[in-house]
Amino acid sequence: MKILIYLVVALLLASAAGAVYFRKVADDPAVWHVDPLTAEKPGTPNAILVRPETGDRTAPAYAVSPEDLARAIDEMALAEPNTSRIAGSPEELWMTYVQRSRIMGFPDYISIRALPKDDGATWAAFSRSRFGQSDLGVNAARLARWQEQLRARLGS
Repeated sequence: MKILIYLVVALLLASAAGAVYFRKVADDPAVWHVDPLTAEKPGTPNAILVRPETGDRTAPAYAVSPEDLARAIDEMALAEPNTSRIAGSPEELWMTYVQRSRIMGFPDYISIRALPKDDGATWAAFSRSRFGQSDLGVNAARLARWQEQLRARLGS
């Protein structure tokens, strides 16, 4: 019985240590601020690319300037829970965000560029998990949700 108690305590301590580590791990912009137009997906299913022409999904066009699209993306991203910008700015038309999962604080990185397209703008995004093999579809769902929010806000 003592061994079982020690195992349970050890598992609880390991979980607590992991939660602290994942929440405090440094977000190095030199590593995570990548151009979604040239980024290569890892061989794991925990990433998604959205691009104007190619990628896992095609980004729509909006009847706004790239600057207005970048500002809308930035406001939308920063309104999400546990999300902060770690590099870039709307003025640069290229931003990278970290969004951490609610319970364990696992970081996902989302790099987005606003791009000119015809008389409007479109975007490219690369959303990926830092840890693990699978994200249970979180990155794809995030970009689908953001695309829908942009459509509702800006039209398409």
